[in-house]
Amino acid sequence: MKKQAPSATLKKVVVQFADRTSVNGYLNPAKLGKSEVFELLTQDGEHQEIAIKDVRGVYFVREFTSNFSPERKAFLSRPKMDGLWIRVRFRDNDLLEGVVPNDLLVFLDSGVQITPPDPNGETQRMFIPRAAITEMRVLGVVGIARRRAAAPPAAGEEQPLLFKK
Repeated sequence: MKKQAPSATLKKVVVQFADRTSVNGYLNPAKLGKSEVFELLTQDGEHQEIAIKDVRGVYFVREFTSNFSPERKAFLSRPKMDGLWIRVRFRDNDLLEGVVPNDLLVFLDSGVQITPPDPNGETQRMFIPRAAITEMRVLGVVGIARRRAAAPPAAGEEQPLLFKK
């Protein structure tokens, strides 16, 4: 018997396929991108296995509506969120800007999780499989650079003089 994930870990999603058809359902975001297929619990309560290669994008939505795709596809000004500001080109030449975490390990998975430009829109974030992307460009690094403080000089070491008298 399969062990089911707790219902609190399942999120509302709209899965859009490469042919622009879509299906609404619930999935566990922790398992997304870890294998070639993922399991979706549809609104009718059926389990459906979906191949990552057939997916254009997984939209994490607030509510199930017909206008799940981000209305605004580019930022009006520099984003305020920390991370990498990127532009993604899909296989159908559609463009979308967003912010991804500034962590190179994120890009080792089979896709990328992106926060779209409209924070008040229906879509909170997206998962875009690698197979759906033809190009991804970094437009900028956003956020505060977290630098470590310089180590104090070791005991007995003196700071060199800039000017000698």
